[in-house]
Amino acid sequence: MPASIVAVVIPSYKVKRHILDVLSGMPECVHRIYVVDDACPDGSGAFVEENNQDPRVTVLFHEENQGVGGAVMTGYRQALDDGAAVVVKVDGDGQMDPSLIPRFIKPILEGQADYTKGNRFYRPQSLQVMPKVRLIGNLGLSFMTKLSSGYWPNMDPTNGYTAIAANMIKVLPLDKVAKRYFFETDILFRLNTVRAVVRDIPMDAVYGDEVSNLNVRKVLPEFFMGNLSRMFKRYVYTYWIRDFNVGSLYSFFAVIFLLFGMTFGTIKWMHSWLSHVPSSNGTVMLAGLSVLIGVQFLVAFLHFDVSNVPTQPVAKELE
Repeated sequence: MPASIVAVVIPSYKVKRHILDVLSGMPECVHRIYVVDDACPDGSGAFVEENNQDPRVTVLFHEENQGVGGAVMTGYRQALDDGAAVVVKVDGDGQMDPSLIPRFIKPILEGQADYTKGNRFYRPQSLQVMPKVRLIGNLGLSFMTKLSSGYWPNMDPTNGYTAIAANMIKVLPLDKVAKRYFFETDILFRLNTVRAVVRDIPMDAVYGDEVSNLNVRKVLPEFFMGNLSRMFKRYVYTYWIRDFNVGSLYSFFAVIFLLFGMTFGTIKWMHSWLSHVPSSNGTVMLAGLSVLIGVQFLVAFLHFDVSNVPTQPVAKELE
C-alpha cells in the first residue's frame, strides 16, 4: 500500500456520455476513485458499475439529489475512511483533463500547500474558448470571492478542479458546507478560517458538447448573498474574535468616519434643501473631510487584508 494514498472524487449527475472517458484517463498516481451518483436520472452510477473495468473505482449512491457539493462531501468522507492523504475532485463531464492530477497533488504532498485549485485565467489564449458570458461572470465572482474568502491572489473561484489534504478535510465542518454550486466558494471561506494555504494551478478551459446543469438566473442570488454572508463572517472572525490587530483598528475608524460623514452630510443637506439656506463652508468641509478620512482608513484596511493571506501550510501540523 502506498504511503500517501491519492483519491479522486467524481460527482456524477447527467454525465453518462463522458464518465467512462474520464475514468479511462486517470493516471497511475491515483489509488482510489469514487464515483458519486447523486440520484442521477440517467443512472450513471449503475452504468459505471456495468461498464467500468478499473478496480480502483467504487460507486457511491445518493437516494436523493444533494447537489454537487453534497456529492463531493460524500466522496470526501469515504476517502477519509479509506485512509487517503490527498483527495482530488474532478467533474465527470470531460472538461477537466485527469492527466493534470499530478500537478494538483504535488504541492500538497510536498507540504507547500493545503489546497490547490484550477485557474483558467493564467494564459490569455485559454480564455479565447470561454464563452463571453462565463468570462464576465467569472471575473465578477472572482472579485466577490476575494472579498469573502480573503484569498486575494487566487482567481477562478468556481473552478471545480481541486485537490485537498486529508487533514484539512478533517477540520472542515462538512455538514455546513454549501451543497449546491456555491460549495467551491464556501470551502475557500472555511479554509481561510483555519489559515490554510491555497495555490492556483494553471489549466486550459475546455468546452465540448456537454450540457451544463447550472441555471445562471437561479444561482446568481445564491452567489451574491452567499459571498456577502461569508464576507461579514470572515471579517468578524478574523479581526474581532481570533485576533485584534491594526486591521481591526483601520476598519473600526473607517466605519466611524464614514458613518459620521455620510449621516451628518445627509442631515445637513436635507436641512439646507428644506430651508433653502445654504450650508456653511465649515459644515461642508466637516462632512467631506470625515468621508475622506473614512475612505483612507478603508483603503488601509483593504491593504492590510490583502497582505494577511495565509502563507504557511498547516496540514502537516495537524498530523
